[in-house]
Amino acid sequence: MLPTITAFERSPDRGRGLARDMRVRWALEEVGQPYAVRLLSFEAMQQPTHRARHPFGQIPTYEQDGLVLFESGAIVLHIAQTHPGLLPEASDARLRAVSWMFAALNTIEPPVFERALCVVLERETPWFAERLETLDKRVRQRLGELSLHLGQSPWLDGEFSAGDLLMLSVLLRLQGSTLLEEHPNLLDYLARGIARPAFQRAFQAQAEVFLQAQQADAQASQGPRGDA
Repeated sequence: MLPTITAFERSPDRGRGLARDMRVRWALEEVGQPYAVRLLSFEAMQQPTHRARHPFGQIPTYEQDGLVLFESGAIVLHIAQTHPGLLPEASDARLRAVSWMFAALNTIEPPVFERALCVVLERETPWFAERLETLDKRVRQRLGELSLHLGQSPWLDGEFSAGDLLMLSVLLRLQGSTLLEEHPNLLDYLARGIARPAFQRAFQAQAEVFLQAQQADAQASQGPRGDA
């Protein structure tokens, strides 16, 4: 049975590859695992059927042969552990890759995501400039530390791994920002990641959902067309 993941029917990221189902799509593409997608509206995400899969009513989820998982990091870890290609074979290197998975989600993503929310939700508030400056400082600190570790290496620890996949998924949210541009090696790192064929396939699949939703909305706005 193919694994089935859930994704936004109309993603708020507008097809930019930022919704967290992108991480799962990318992981599945990297290991060559076909998958099915169940698209959900925001209303459907709050219904008991989906809440049984994801207690917090979010996406993505993963289902296969009776196994149901939620949280993108846990899903990517499962994929990496059950398919070759995303974790090294040597035990120590494997554990280091898992450490980088946790670092991406627990150390780098929180300030990056909080900054993104601030830009979207608090731009018109009187405290926006001061708060953004504080958040930028936090992001700069983490990016500086990450840049120092990466140096001129192509990936975080040896070969590309699930740690890189999640870290790059986080950095994607900063694409085009001056914060990322302060570290040329991180810009190159991101460029290498998004150039991977598996990323491109996942990105196109997610973007196609947004395009189809746009087309459906356009057709609906035109209303029924009578005979001429």
